Amino acid sequence: MATSFFPLLALCLFFFHGSLGQIEMRRGQFQQGQQRRFRDQSECRIQSLSALEPNRRVEAEAGVTESWDENNEQLDCAGVAATRYTIEPKGLLLPFFSNAPKLVYIEQGRGISGVVIPGCPESFQDFQQSQQSEQERGQRNRDQHQRVQQFRQGDILALPAGVSHWCYNDGETPVVAVVVYDTSSYANQLDRNLRRFQLAGRGQYQSEQAQQYKHEPTRRESSGYDNIWNGLDTQTIAEALNVPIETARKLQSQDDRRGNIVRVENGLHLARPPRREEDEEREERRRPNGLEETFCNMRLKENIADPTQADVYSGQGGRITTLNSNKLPILEALQLSAERGVLYRSALLAPQWNMNAHSVVYVTRGNGRIQIVGHQGNSVFDGELHQGQLVIVPQMFTVVKQAGDEGFEWVAFKTNDNAMQSPLVGKASALRGMPEEVIMNAYRISRDEARRLKYNRDQEMQIFSPSRRSRSQGWGLLAEKFF
Repeated sequence: MATSFFPLLALCLFFFHGSLGQIEMRRGQFQQGQQRRFRDQSECRIQSLSALEPNRRVEAEAGVTESWDENNEQLDCAGVAATRYTIEPKGLLLPFFSNAPKLVYIEQGRGISGVVIPGCPESFQDFQQSQQSEQERGQRNRDQHQRVQQFRQGDILALPAGVSHWCYNDGETPVVAVVVYDTSSYANQLDRNLRRFQLAGRGQYQSEQAQQYKHEPTRRESSGYDNIWNGLDTQTIAEALNVPIETARKLQSQDDRRGNIVRVENGLHLARPPRREEDEEREERRRPNGLEETFCNMRLKENIADPTQADVYSGQGGRITTLNSNKLPILEALQLSAERGVLYRSALLAPQWNMNAHSVVYVTRGNGRIQIVGHQGNSVFDGELHQGQLVIVPQMFTVVKQAGDEGFEWVAFKTNDNAMQSPLVGKASALRGMPEEVIMNAYRISRDEARRLKYNRDQEMQIFSPSRRSRSQGWGLLAEKFF
C-alpha cells in the first residue's frame, strides 16, 4: 500500500505544480497588460475635453496622411495616437512598422493588405506563373509570400507592434482608414512618442502644403524621415542582399519624392483567394474547433459594420456592435478592442461609463451631441460632434450620446481587450439594481418617483428610442428628461 501511495502523491504534486505554473503565467500576462496605465496615471488631470480634428496633413503621390496632435492632453491621458489615411485607387501605402500595437478601421472603400510576421511561412504562391512554359518557369521562380487579405468598409484590422504592414486600394473609390495606436502599451518599450519606421520610400514626404500643418518640434512621432535602408551603408546593403550597388541605392529611395503612398500604374497583381472564397473561409473560422489558433494563422480582421452581428439592437433606436478578444483572439495580446455604434435620428445611448478602458470615439457619419462628466460631477464636454472628429472619453467618466437630425454613427477604440461599460439607466443598469428605499433617500424623492426612475426604461437596454418630446422639440434634449 505504501509503495503505491508515494508515486500517486508525486503525480498529484506534479500536476499541482503544473497548475500553479499556469496560474502564475496567466497572472504574469495579466499584470503585464495592466502595467500599461500605471506609469502615467498622474497625467490624466483633465478639466475639459474638446472635439479634435487632424492638425497635420501630408500629401503623397496617391493619397493623404492626416494626424492628430499627440501632445494634446486628451490623447496623452488615453496613451494613444491617431492617424487617418486616404488612399486613392491604385494607391499603395508603403510597408512600415511602428512601436505600438494598432487598430485600423476601414471607414470607406475596399482593398488588400499584407502583414509580414517573422517566422511565419510564405503560404501564398503565384500559380499564374506556373501556367507558363517550362522554359519561362526555369528562368524565374514563382513568387511566394505571406498571406494577404482583402478588406472592406467596416472592417477592423488588428496589428501588433513591430510587424510590417502594407495596404493597396484595388477599388474604384478612395480608401479611408482611421488608425489608433496604443503608445502606452507594454509592447512599446520606448517612450510614449509614436514612431513609424518606413521600409520603403521617403516616409511622409514634406510637401509645401504639409508645412502649414507643421508645428514647432515638441513631443511628436518620428515620421517625415527617410526609410531605414537609408541609414545603412550602401555597400553593406549590397553585400547583405547580394545585389548590385545600384539596386542597393534604389532601396534607399534617396531620389524618391512620391511620399509614403505611391501609385501603381498597372495595378497590383497578387496571389490571393477570390473574394467569395475568402468570405466563406472567414465564416468557417468563426466556428469554434476546440483548438487554439497559432499566431501565423490567427485572424487579424473582423467586420463590425454588418447589422446582423449587432450585440445590442433597437428597431427604433439603433444598434451597437462590439469587438473584443472573445470574437478576435489576437486582441488579447494587443489589449485593445473596438465598438461601432449606430443611432437613428434623435435616439439616445444611455448614460454609462467605461469600467476598465479609455475610449477614443471617432465619428464616421452624421452628427450627435455628447456629454461627458468627470469625477467631481462637473461637465468636461458638452457639444456636437460631426463626421471626421474624435473625442476621448477617459476611464470612469460618464458619457451620454444623442443623435442629431442626420443620425449618428461612430467607432470607438478602447484600451482593453474586453472593455466593459456600466449603464446608469435602463435594463441591467446601476439605478435598476438599487433598492427603491436607497433611491428615495439618496435623491429625496417619493416612492412613485423612485419606481419611475427604475422602471421607465426597464424594457430597453442602452439604446433608447426617441420620445415624442424629442421628436417634436429636436435632438437637443438632455439625458435627464428620459429618466
